[in-house]
Amino acid sequence: MPVRTVVSFSIDRVEILDQEGNVDEALMPPLTPGQIKGLYEDMVFTRHLDERMFKLQRQGRLGTFARVTGQEGAQIGAALALGPDDWLVPAFRETGALLLRGMKPEQLLQFWSGDERGGACPAGSRTLPIAIPVGTHMLHAVGIAWAMKHKGERAAVLTIFGEGATSEGDFSEAMNMAGVFQAPVVLFCQNNQWAISVPYAKQTASSTVAQKALGYGMTGVQVDGNDVFAVYRVTSEALERARKGEGPTLIEAHTYRVSDHTTSDDARRYRSDEEVEMWRQKDPILRLALYMRKNGMLDDASEAAAHAAAEEKVSAAVTAFEAIPAPGPEEIFKHVYAEITAPLAEQRSALMARVEKKA
Repeated sequence: MPVRTVVSFSIDRVEILDQEGNVDEALMPPLTPGQIKGLYEDMVFTRHLDERMFKLQRQGRLGTFARVTGQEGAQIGAALALGPDDWLVPAFRETGALLLRGMKPEQLLQFWSGDERGGACPAGSRTLPIAIPVGTHMLHAVGIAWAMKHKGERAAVLTIFGEGATSEGDFSEAMNMAGVFQAPVVLFCQNNQWAISVPYAKQTASSTVAQKALGYGMTGVQVDGNDVFAVYRVTSEALERARKGEGPTLIEAHTYRVSDHTTSDDARRYRSDEEVEMWRQKDPILRLALYMRKNGMLDDASEAAAHAAAEEKVSAAVTAFEAIPAPGPEEIFKHVYAEITAPLAEQRSALMARVEKKA
């Protein structure tokens, strides 16, 4: 018998906005000038908050956290595509996405200072708390999506993770469940080229993350993650397919982690300055600013005003954060279970008695 090709595949890469600020009008999503201005302001604010958080950490006023600089286009573009009935299931680097979903910046500062109360999701927002363990939240996202499908809800779930998470068993399980049950979920991989000190080439033999979708029976697409228009378009289309019952999608947003993996990392030990500088030239904020200038939406004065407004908001957030009363020792018992157990209640009483005795 002759050899037959059983299946073949290709992966599309979507690009709309280039580094010079030019767009492919045929692919440009229907965004108004006001929405584009909002995208720019959200990205600028995220950058300013990230920079201030780094300074606060170095001053000992925040704990270790994962910076987002360079990835604002991927996060803001993806989160903007969410509807009010959709869910966001984030990992630990999703500062921009969480802000767009209504989390107050002072809450993020509170969370990364070690106060778990800052991780509480905004009331009415379908957003899960920050997930620190790598990859585990993808399973939660698929579970939520499967439940919504059973309930007949016309909504979808967006979960965000890094390419390092694709090496976790949780990724395979989540992908398999999503594909088998056609769960309305979009798995959004921010491929920022480095899983801590492991480069992409040593993370997987696949030429793209997106092609991994094919093994699980779902759509896979790669997008320029520093192109906020392309990210918004691709994510919007994937979420709409999910809402219509057309199954899950794996999106690979090709971007770059300009900063260290976290504030406890030193990326200079494993990557070159030349590589970082090359990616700085692809900065998503700079790219969008060039487009806006060419189309009369931005000039020197409005650009300076956007940065000044962002810095003012950041300063206000820091003030609000530092005014939050510190948690008492009883706080550690509050959120272990929905209703405190007898052993925990006994431990709480013993601890509080010792605290009062020392006071």
